Amino acid sequence: MTVPPSGPLPRSQQGAEPQLLLTSLLGDFWYWRDEHIPSAALVQLLGEFDISPASARAAIRRLAARGLLTVSRSGRTTAYGIPARTSEVIIERTHRMLTFGTTAPDWDGQWTVVTFSVPEQDRGLRTALRSRLRVLRFAALYDGVWISPHDLAEPALAALRELDLRSATVFRATEVPGPAAAATAFDLGPLAREYEQFVERYEEVLTGLDAGLISPAQALRTRTELRVDWRRFPETDPDLPAELLPAGWARDRAQKVFLQIYDRLGPLAEFRFRQVLADTDPALAELADHHDSAKVAALFAGLGDRHPAGDTPFEQAAEARRLDDARRP
Repeated sequence: MTVPPSGPLPRSQQGAEPQLLLTSLLGDFWYWRDEHIPSAALVQLLGEFDISPASARAAIRRLAARGLLTVSRSGRTTAYGIPARTSEVIIERTHRMLTFGTTAPDWDGQWTVVTFSVPEQDRGLRTALRSRLRVLRFAALYDGVWISPHDLAEPALAALRELDLRSATVFRATEVPGPAAAATAFDLGPLAREYEQFVERYEEVLTGLDAGLISPAQALRTRTELRVDWRRFPETDPDLPAELLPAGWARDRAQKVFLQIYDRLGPLAEFRFRQVLADTDPALAELADHHDSAKVAALFAGLGDRHPAGDTPFEQAAEARRLDDARRP
């Protein structure tokens, strides 16, 4: 199958919101830069994704209000940039996104188990605890028994302390109730279908790339939406050891498709990003730069001890979003 030069490429299945698209664009082409981009250019960039100017401006204002963008003004021009210390966060998160799924983690055969009892009248507390356990990638074996094959005792205890919940226990065990605990607790069927759909949706991009039929505008849209679609997997996949995965697990294939497209579309997508930015500020456009997996790996290695501590607005916003997602059925 070939992709016609002007034909549609796969679009984000979730219909990514403008705020997420903009942070993904800046995270791809503008981090490690102090310069601010005029709001008109940001509006035009979001227009590449069929976002209306009004919706784009609203998204920019909301990001600034949340501390995820800094603001500067020169005459009648308002411009926005990435806050200090956010670059390290973006590097670490991008490195995690690009390397997730390359291998299954080693397993020592032990489970982290959280057991708790929360009265019915404290339903809000129970919901909050479940949300935090989901964010940590625990799964419910029974209503009050949650398990993970990872060593998460300390993060689980921290969640209990944060909620001031004392009717709970965290321990490590070599066995958990039931002969098929992993299959019972971790329902991998829906996730497997998501990986398979991801592959089906994006393999045609590789076909188009091989044929040289993808334009710079398509590359910018597709690479950004690919990143938005893939970023959910490191947050929702429990990353089980190989011993606990079903046969034919599609993550490896999906990861290879993701990484090939992400790296190969980089130069074309950067070219389009520069084109759009040049309409407003040609000098600023020369500073844009894409980051492929090799460059991100080098930047990550260069962080040294400067790893994020969880206290930046970006990290706090990401954690709040994950907790909000975890509360949904």
